[in-house]
Amino acid sequence: MRGTDSQLVRQEEQRQDLGFGTKINSGFGRLINKDGSFNINRRNESFWDRLNLYNRLITMSWPQFFGWVLLFYLTANLFFASIYLLAGADGLKGTTDVDNFGLFWKAYFFSSQTMTTVGYGHIAPNTFTASLIASFESVIGLLAFALATGLLYGRFSRPVAHIRFTKKSVLAPYLDVNAWMFRIINARANQLIDVQIEVSLSMLETKPDGTLTRRYSSLKLERQQVNFFPTNWTLVHPITEDSPLHGCTPEDLARSDAEFLILLRATDDTFSQIVHSRHSYRYDEVLWGRKFKPMFDSSRQGLVSVDLNALDDTYVAALN
Repeated sequence: MRGTDSQLVRQEEQRQDLGFGTKINSGFGRLINKDGSFNINRRNESFWDRLNLYNRLITMSWPQFFGWVLLFYLTANLFFASIYLLAGADGLKGTTDVDNFGLFWKAYFFSSQTMTTVGYGHIAPNTFTASLIASFESVIGLLAFALATGLLYGRFSRPVAHIRFTKKSVLAPYLDVNAWMFRIINARANQLIDVQIEVSLSMLETKPDGTLTRRYSSLKLERQQVNFFPTNWTLVHPITEDSPLHGCTPEDLARSDAEFLILLRATDDTFSQIVHSRHSYRYDEVLWGRKFKPMFDSSRQGLVSVDLNALDDTYVAALN
């Protein structure tokens, strides 16, 4: 019994696990979303852990970022304009100089001038209370703009791998066997060096007791690393006898809820930092008997031209 336990322990230690565990069965959808995020819903988190404000502000899109900055700016001025009015309209000198706007808008524009430290001078605090509010708003404005500037720099200086993956992977003939393939390209003109890719296959298998468990297998690629990445790169996993895909049919992949998990690592020459990119293909995102068309345009002599719009182009190819 002790020897059996030791054997089970050794098998468990040698079992490959990418961090998702073995208990995630079918019906949960994909493990990695198309945008590279993990398809995991974390429950019972604290409010601040779920908010994760800095990460959200750094990773959200540029329109969202500027939209939140503008919303904060307008809301903060609205808040302070209301405080000035509550403290008394006579606390702001010059509010009756121009009749085109009401007292609220005068207080609002004075708030915006104070927060940005512009201070045109035609409106000024006239009482101790108004001066106290203006001094407090100035501190808030300095801190807010310093924070916005830091976030803006952080967004510009954060290295991101803009890798485009094909929408579908293919299972195509390769030499004297078949192979599972997908294609990638750097969507930007920056230089990526020492590009490395790891691919794992996630599949459900049935234990002798009838329970389902998720198994992860590394897929051996024809080439896992390239020193330079100026054009496109087709990743090829030859389906030999030792491949987890050997003898599999589309029905087998669907039954096992198969998903190909991809992790890319590279060095961004612009920032001299490591960048990552994640992607996945599910069993229904594999085109059987298709092959990728070349992306190169040879019409211009002396110059290698790559058409990014041809990334997903395929043609029919009979399997071996």
